[in-house]
Amino acid sequence: MASPALALIVGTLFAQTARAATAWRFEPPSTSPTEQSGNYTGFSNDTINDTEVVEGKVFNRFVQIWLENTDFDDARTTPAWENLTSRGLLLSAFHGVTHPSEPNYLASIGGDFWGLQDDDYYHIPENISTVVDLLEDAGVSWATYQENMPTDHFYGSSYTSHNYLNASAEDYTFYVRKHNPLGVYDSVSQNKARQGRIRNFNDFANDIVNGSLSQWMFITPNMVNDAHDTTTDFAAAFIEYWLFPLLEDERFNDDGTIIVLSFDENETWDVQNHIYTLVLGNGLPEDLVGTTDDTFYTHFSLLSTVQANWGLKNLGRNDVNTTMSNVFDFVARETGFENTNVPEDARPLLNISGFAGPLNSESYIPFYAPDDLTAIGAGGQGVFVSDSLDTSVTYGSLGESTNLTSIDSQSPWIVVEDKSEAKVAVFAKEGNGAAPVTTNMLAAVSAAVIIAAAVYL
Repeated sequence: MASPALALIVGTLFAQTARAATAWRFEPPSTSPTEQSGNYTGFSNDTINDTEVVEGKVFNRFVQIWLENTDFDDARTTPAWENLTSRGLLLSAFHGVTHPSEPNYLASIGGDFWGLQDDDYYHIPENISTVVDLLEDAGVSWATYQENMPTDHFYGSSYTSHNYLNASAEDYTFYVRKHNPLGVYDSVSQNKARQGRIRNFNDFANDIVNGSLSQWMFITPNMVNDAHDTTTDFAAAFIEYWLFPLLEDERFNDDGTIIVLSFDENETWDVQNHIYTLVLGNGLPEDLVGTTDDTFYTHFSLLSTVQANWGLKNLGRNDVNTTMSNVFDFVARETGFENTNVPEDARPLLNISGFAGPLNSESYIPFYAPDDLTAIGAGGQGVFVSDSLDTSVTYGSLGESTNLTSIDSQSPWIVVEDKSEAKVAVFAKEGNGAAPVTTNMLAAVSAAVIIAAAVYL
């Protein structure tokens, strides 16, 4: 009889072979990125009205487009991506911050990935701040656009819809919430004034036609167009269909626009988390087009670069970690920010997961405030602190972590869907069943953790 380890290896190889054999062929989901499509679920019935512009020091619009799970060399050496690279500034030392996908997305929004080491269905309490708080504090508009998300601020973990790639095939799960980081943070997804800014691609088409796109945008293609279920060449075909026309559209790409096209993590987990990241847009200085910047950057640099440009406050987390949050060099030079030289042999290992945190059941601690509330970030400002945040509970004050799995429980921030009533609720594991989280359910956790956790539950 084969050993469990051998069976796992054989099963993994079989799954990879089956996936590789899938004959994916790119088909555009719409006639153009500015046209709404019936291949998505429902048409947009409103538009945001972002016509006011807060002038930045280097750019006036910052667009992030995230793709999936590809090694740096695999992305840059294919013909389609070589052509793409020639049109922008290659950030040749850009890195994801951990594995798997979801924690990387969360880190780019909140400055931390909270110990998360899986792609499960979590939420983060409303007193934990994000880049949205920083932007709104300065009057900078924002929105996120999620391809194949069925409705604005849809809260489900995924959505399965008509397979527009193959009319005879079964419906396909094109949308997943783990790639929609603003949907995970309660301060955004549970705030009625903000929910309408968690939008889909039909909304994008509506917004661009109405000339009302935001100044900060986070864009996630669906599970085939982002290369997660396909290949980098497939994703390149999507970029040619969707992004290339928009590069010629001044409603999207005017003289103040910077576009960051990046992958979330690399595919090979046992090496450094080195990912392909390209800066495009008419706001990029012409002398940088077709060149390379070898400064050490991570996903936290996406936060610090925006902070430097608009003079924003900071989150007091890894966005002020001087090793991890270098500002894009062309922005640092214009804003007077001094980056840190991080030689290759001194760079932290960024392929490690399993840190203690509130989303890690094996090494659980409650959510925490920044350790240093006096930190000055790349924007020259101090830390933004939510009025509801207990600043006495910091990472450094929590002591040892607790293994919730050893007491048959899990992070209290897990979410499950009640599909029968189309609602969502927060659940923790209790025996073989599930029940809404209460303080009593966490009684097996040490008293110190209970006291700290009560502030956030």
